[in-house]
Amino acid sequence: MSVRIVDVREVTKPISSPIRNAYIDFTKMTTSLVAVVTDVIRDGKAVVGYGFNSNGRYGQGGLIRERFAPRLIEADPKKLLDDTGDNLDPDKIWATLMSNEKPGGHGERSVAVGTIDMAVWDAVAKIAGRPLFRLLAERHGVTADPRVFVYAAGGYYYPGKGLDALCAELRGYVDRGYTVVKMKIGGESIADDRRRIEAVLAEIGPHARLAVDANGRFDLETAIVYARMLREYDLFWYEEAGDPLDYQLQAALAEFYPGPMATGENLFSHQDAQNLIRYGGMRPDRDWLQFDCALSYGLCEYQRTLAVLNTHGWSASRCIPHGGHQMSLNIAAGLGLGGNESYPDLFQPYGGFPDGVRVDNGHIVMPELPGIGFEGKSDLYKEMKALAA
Repeated sequence: MSVRIVDVREVTKPISSPIRNAYIDFTKMTTSLVAVVTDVIRDGKAVVGYGFNSNGRYGQGGLIRERFAPRLIEADPKKLLDDTGDNLDPDKIWATLMSNEKPGGHGERSVAVGTIDMAVWDAVAKIAGRPLFRLLAERHGVTADPRVFVYAAGGYYYPGKGLDALCAELRGYVDRGYTVVKMKIGGESIADDRRRIEAVLAEIGPHARLAVDANGRFDLETAIVYARMLREYDLFWYEEAGDPLDYQLQAALAEFYPGPMATGENLFSHQDAQNLIRYGGMRPDRDWLQFDCALSYGLCEYQRTLAVLNTHGWSASRCIPHGGHQMSLNIAAGLGLGGNESYPDLFQPYGGFPDGVRVDNGHIVMPELPGIGFEGKSDLYKEMKALAA
């Protein structure tokens, strides 16, 4: 059997919401939905791999349609195959996508490549007839664990939303089985944020832990002022206090915040990850890394990132990716990550789990669906199927 990519399609979709964090609002947010169509026929239909980019970075239609998709379509199909010739080779495809690209300056191209890469891995696992998480575990010689920790992200600043609504939202996540919930800080005064934090902690009580996320808003002085306030509470983590590339700020903050910190969702390459570990003062015994494959050149690059972390003494179990998508769920289950973010009520239909999957004591169990499992989420698959039709 010879496999060929016959088309790469993209459509830019709105995932807008009247919410904001400390840095941006989401009223104009978009995502790119991609379909990689192959000539492999299963059950009378062509095998199609699907991908999309995570929230927080906009859709990449121009880059995908004008630069990266043409490279795949114009490539010699034989040079995109694995050694068996019976499936696509994601690393060869990744190299083709990145041909004639300078190193560094990742910008938006990391998102465009990551979106296509997701669709490629979905197609590869479907052609192999395996759930992606099991395929990954087999390739790495490890045992897959279909039970994955997930936490609920929310607690955004909504127009007119007071403490009662905030508490009701986060309590709702706890009622649905989550044991860790996350809220935004840095978008109001520190006094207001303290009131919000204390109200939520009183609401969720001993049933769950709270993480807070500043979305890179603070300078060093403000980050330290917040650290002194936040260390009064037993928080799950203090996330992205300052600019993601300000490694000195992150390192200095550890002197004032002994609890767990988290960052990395806005770093887009294994080189950036290495610099964070070298210079950011991150502590492998307590801190968390949030690199998101959909924003950072895809799973091919994410595997290089994990290899870099390993050489610096970091376990993959300290990674809990940003984004709340099923791709990272598969990586978590297949490669032993610490878990995954989840957006129970936001950015739908792209976030969440396949239909019927429920959160139990902060964990979900991966269904045995071929590929990434998008076909198991009916509202999302409806959008994907329309693109591939």
